[in-house]
Amino acid sequence: MADIEYDLVVVGGGVLGTFHAYHALKKGLKVALLEKDGMPQGATVRNFGQVVPSGMNTKWQEYGRQSLRIYKKIQSKIDISVRQEGSVYLASNEEEVQLLEELRHINKENDYTSILFTKTECLQRYPGLNPKYVKAGLFFPEEITIEPRTMMEKVQYFLKKKGLQVYYNAKVVECNEIGGKVFVHVANGRSFISAKTIICNGSEFKTLYPNLFSNSDLEVSKLQMLRTKPQPNYKLPGSLLTGLSIRRYEAFAECPSYVKIKSNEPLDSPEKKWGVHILFKQAMDGSIILGDSHEYADVDKMDTLGFDLNMEIDNLIIAKSKEILDLPNYEIEQRWYGMYSQCKNSDIYQNTVGKNIHIVTGIGGKGMTGSAGFSKMNINNIFNF
Repeated sequence: MADIEYDLVVVGGGVLGTFHAYHALKKGLKVALLEKDGMPQGATVRNFGQVVPSGMNTKWQEYGRQSLRIYKKIQSKIDISVRQEGSVYLASNEEEVQLLEELRHINKENDYTSILFTKTECLQRYPGLNPKYVKAGLFFPEEITIEPRTMMEKVQYFLKKKGLQVYYNAKVVECNEIGGKVFVHVANGRSFISAKTIICNGSEFKTLYPNLFSNSDLEVSKLQMLRTKPQPNYKLPGSLLTGLSIRRYEAFAECPSYVKIKSNEPLDSPEKKWGVHILFKQAMDGSIILGDSHEYADVDKMDTLGFDLNMEIDNLIIAKSKEILDLPNYEIEQRWYGMYSQCKNSDIYQNTVGKNIHIVTGIGGKGMTGSAGFSKMNINNIFNF
């Protein structure tokens, strides 16, 4: 039997589910958040922890900028690991410099602050940067880094103090709408009744609606990342995104020169084969996180991506990183991969079962940056606020 009836039950305690719960709670709704594990284990905790609206297209940049404001507001009340040190894109040749200049103009039109750094300014600000690599940089001072492995735990602790009911180890096995209400059943035998339910977890989407899941246009991306040992007496401010990122991120696709520049790229490079672009971020313990790569498979063939780390990819990431940044050491302490789902034909997967069961997943690599802002809009739409 259900103990309490809720206005909203959110399935999935990752960043997308947590911030749907956050915005519903702010609207005065009675909300339960169900997380299948003891704490989130998926893409939310397996990413870089870079919050970079600058890398997104115009639509999602606005969601990302809202996310920045939300994260900073929460940080002002409780430490959720937010550090505002900005992000910089480093151009390695004149084509990439041109893209930086064009993106700066676009962001000026969007009223989003960016600052063009000269080569000298980049070298002065980022210790160890290879002068043979960098030509210029585009800096976004509003952007932040977070610690993804601890942030959701801290945010959920904060929300529980505000009245959110969070249930861990609550794997949802059945979800039905009967008489205008949604009945959510958990593997441990517990049940929940709600006016509306939002499913933000791809695993439970697959369990609950397998036909809908297999017929969706979702695909899975596998990303490999590495973390060095702590770097003694070394400080790297903010996030470093490099020329390969400039050539990959959606924001640059809106630049006038992007299509021509992309058309000149070799198709058979190892970077293209493994979807590698080089990022750097210093964690709070002084270690440097390096990455990452992208391998893709349809959701019904995701097992083909395997459960192992591809050392050819790791070695490529390390080799390319060394060409860009001279760290005190490149001793690797940890290696891991993350998987996230995304849509082939849209920017996020949304579907409604009946009238009151809403599936929202497949946000792709936009999750940590875009979820908080997107969830605000989506809660307003679902509840007609």
